[in-house]
Amino acid sequence: MIREVARAKVNLCLHVTGQRDDGLHLLDSLVVFPDVGDMLEVRRAQGLSLDIDGPFAAGLAVEGNLVLEAARLFPDNGAAMTLHKMLPVASGIGGGSADAAATLRAMSELHGRPLPSSADQLALGADVPVCVRQEAVRMSGIGEQLSPLPPLPPFWMVLANAGEAVPTGAVFANMASRNHAPVAPVPRLADTAALFGYLSEQRNDMQVSAAGISPVIGAVLEALAGTDGCALARMSGSGGTCFGLYATEAEARAAARTVSGVYPDWWVVAAPV
Repeated sequence: MIREVARAKVNLCLHVTGQRDDGLHLLDSLVVFPDVGDMLEVRRAQGLSLDIDGPFAAGLAVEGNLVLEAARLFPDNGAAMTLHKMLPVASGIGGGSADAAATLRAMSELHGRPLPSSADQLALGADVPVCVRQEAVRMSGIGEQLSPLPPLPPFWMVLANAGEAVPTGAVFANMASRNHAPVAPVPRLADTAALFGYLSEQRNDMQVSAAGISPVIGAVLEALAGTDGCALARMSGSGGTCFGLYATEAEARAAARTVSGVYPDWWVVAAPV
């Protein structure tokens, strides 16, 4: 049996730089993968099957799931798959794409086959190629352009989600402009203070639009920003998961306890990056 962790994809910043003629948006983003995610288990079998369990399994359909779509890129190689869904759904942290990417890695190892081409990965979803790599990168274009970053100093983050799904299409439609400046060049960052200072000068161009659709995002950002040691609070992706950045594990874990204590119904987790 192969086990793969499908880590959350967090956009430390996300600039919307244009829109193609086919309607797809052009993005520029710094992406990291904190140590939290779904778990996928894959075994050899005749045919393909998928079971889904976990705290966020409710409402997820099996047929049409990206896990099955990814597995079908390995024709004539069966597998029995179980997805333990630990990340909230439609929450701006790439859960479905991360699951598909984990499936590609697991099926490749299970059957000794190469990973599908970048084009096939991209056909599953714009975030799938970056989730296959599952490492800090700069992602641009529609998600197909992946560039290495200078080494980032280690840091911690707290992820928080109030449980309200935010549809990406509606967020794009609600944006006043889709033509913004790209992310500034990433310098060599000596420590977390330099990293947090650099990120504070970047943006998530979808944050205002998403908060207009789902006002609870503002409450999540306020809750994180009010914790001790929070250097920056920002939304990831198109929402509604937000994150706070912290220099130390102690600060992050204390912040997660504080937010969970005030909002026990929210999904809140501290994780290293």
